[in-house]
Amino acid sequence: AINQQSAAMAKVPEHVLKKRKAQDAIAAKKAEELAVQRKANKTARAEIYKKAKGYAKEYKDTEAQLVNMRRVAKKHNNFFMEPEPKVVFVVRIKGINAVDPKTRKILQLMRLRQINNGVFMKVNSASIMLLRLVASYVTYGPPNLKTVRELIYKRGFGSVNKQRIPITDNSVIANALGDKGIVCMEDLIHEIYTAGPAFKEANRFLWPFKLSCAKGGMPKKRYHFVEGGQYGDREELINPLVRRMN
Repeated sequence: AINQQSAAMAKVPEHVLKKRKAQDAIAAKKAEELAVQRKANKTARAEIYKKAKGYAKEYKDTEAQLVNMRRVAKKHNNFFMEPEPKVVFVVRIKGINAVDPKTRKILQLMRLRQINNGVFMKVNSASIMLLRLVASYVTYGPPNLKTVRELIYKRGFGSVNKQRIPITDNSVIANALGDKGIVCMEDLIHEIYTAGPAFKEANRFLWPFKLSCAKGGMPKKRYHFVEGGQYGDREELINPLVRRMN
């Protein structure tokens, strides 16, 4: 009788039972969502791997084709005209002192507001004209695949709602550029490197790269690159400069 009385007194209050029931329902729902998300992630990873494999084959085939064409030209004592670059990487090498208003405005349009900032630009008549107007403040050249990949993986930040967000997950890219078919890092690298149809959106998504000061320094900034200085077009030699600044 005493045990029955103590059991009756130790009844769990109704509000506690309701709370437990609600918590169990929340936990079950969360576990179900997690299982669905894990399955979706597994499918997405397989798709991303397949894409990356296709891109690697495309890069390799393009390089092999170029090598073959150079060999054929050499064999027939001809010159091989290298393909025109589609994209250039532009780095600002001078600060804000004594910048005239027109040049300052152009640098703002190019998103190069600070020294050692870098951006990708598609090569067209408009961009070439802008680069000529601000040539003494920037240096530029066509980046190779390794440079593009290292910049985006190491220094890549996304512009999300006008905020600088680190690209720590493919979901950051997918949420911003998913409607353009760009859902992962390799998609983004491919779009930038090949100057694809969604280059403008992909480039706008990338925050201007904040590079370090070049190792070994940058002497003679007041002279053009062809005069032994730093500013202006340095063609393929932009790649070793970016390595020193990355």
